[in-house]
Amino acid sequence: MRLLILTCGTEGDTRPLAALGHALMQAGHDVHLLADAATLGIARTLGLPSTALAGDIRATIAADGAMRRITTNLARLTIQHTDAWLQQAIALGRGCDAVIVSGLTVFVGQAAADVLRVPAIGAMLIPLSPTGEFASPFLPLPVPRALNRASHWLFGHASWRLFRPATNRARRRAGLPPRRGLHTAYPMLYGISPALLPPPADWPLDTHVCGQWVPPVPGWVPPPGLVEYLDAGEPPVYVGFGSMGGFDNARLLRAVVGAVGSRRALFSAGWSGIDASALPANFHPVGHVPHDWLLPRCALAIHHGGSGTTHSATRAGIPSVIVPFAGDQFFWNQRLCALGVMRHTLRGRTITADRLAAALEHAESTDARQRATGLGTRMRDEDGTAAAVKLMERYAITPA
Repeated sequence: MRLLILTCGTEGDTRPLAALGHALMQAGHDVHLLADAATLGIARTLGLPSTALAGDIRATIAADGAMRRITTNLARLTIQHTDAWLQQAIALGRGCDAVIVSGLTVFVGQAAADVLRVPAIGAMLIPLSPTGEFASPFLPLPVPRALNRASHWLFGHASWRLFRPATNRARRRAGLPPRRGLHTAYPMLYGISPALLPPPADWPLDTHVCGQWVPPVPGWVPPPGLVEYLDAGEPPVYVGFGSMGGFDNARLLRAVVGAVGSRRALFSAGWSGIDASALPANFHPVGHVPHDWLLPRCALAIHHGGSGTTHSATRAGIPSVIVPFAGDQFFWNQRLCALGVMRHTLRGRTITADRLAAALEHAESTDARQRATGLGTRMRDEDGTAAAVKLMERYAITPA
C-alpha cells in the first residue's frame, strides 16, 4: 500500500504520526509524511520519507504574547496555507491508496482524498468524535453532562464554519465542488491510551482508541553529562513545556523555581525560548531527550499537558503536575484528576509558586504514586502502533 500522512502541529503532534508512519513502513507499506518543517527531525531519524508543509508553526507559537491568541493565530496559519497544503498533498499523494488526516490539516486532507479518489482515514491525538460521556476537549468551561454531545457538535461545526471558505476555495481550484457541511463519515483512529481514556460506548464502530503511538529511538545515546547527573542522586523532577511558547516566561520561572525549591530538577526549554542559564544550580538543563528513556528515570513531571507528554509521563509510571495553557491541555488535566493521579487544576496564565507547590505535594504522595504506577503498568502492555497498522490496512483496502 501507498499512504500519505498529512498533519500540521507541534513536535507533539508530528511525533506520533511519524511513529505510525514508521510502523506502517515496517509492515511493508510505502509512506510519505507531510508536516511542519520544524517537527520533521523524528521522521528523518526514523528514515520516514517526509516533506515540509508551507508555513512555520514554531514562529506562530513563539511570537511574543502568542499564547494569549493561540487559537486565532493557528487558524490564521491554516487559512493562509490551505490552498498550498492541498496542492502539496495532491502532488505527493498521486497513486496512494489512502490519505491519513490529522490535526489542522483535516479538511485539507479530506479534500486531497476526494481529488485522489481514495479513502480518508482520521488519525487524531485528541478525542473529537461526539459522545455523551465527556464534553469537547476544547470547551473552555465545564457543561452539564446532558450537553456533552452537543458541545462536540458545536466545536465541530464552528471549526468547519471557520475553515469552510478557505477549504472550498482550495477545492474549487483543485476541480472539486464545494462542500456544504461538516464531513465526519470516515474511520477515525486515536493514538490515545484506553487506560487514560476508555472508548465511549456511544462511539461508531469505525472509531478506535488504539493506544499511544510511540516512535523507536534507534541508536540514541544519552549525553554523558545527563547520565552522570541522574546517577549522582535521587530521581529528579522533570520540568518541560514542550512546544509551548509566547507565554509569560518570567511568571512561569518564578513559580517553578519557588515550588521546586531545593529538589533536584531537569529543565527542558523546548520551544519556550527560556534561558536555562538563569536557573538555580539544582536545575540541570537538558536538550531533546526521548521521553521514553528519560521520564522513567524521574520522580514526577511538571509539564503543559499536551497529549504526548501526558501519555509519556503516565506510561513511565510517574505522577504529573500539569500547568495547562491552551487547547486540549485542560482536558488531559481533567483526565488525570479523574484517575486520581492529580488533584489540582492550575492555569499557565495565573500560575504561582504556592499553587504549584501544593500540586507538587500531592504528586509526591503515596496515593498519587501508586495510581501512576498502576496506570503505567497498563499502558506499557499496549501496542498502539501495531493496533493502528492493522486498522489502517483494513480501512485502506476495504473502505468503510
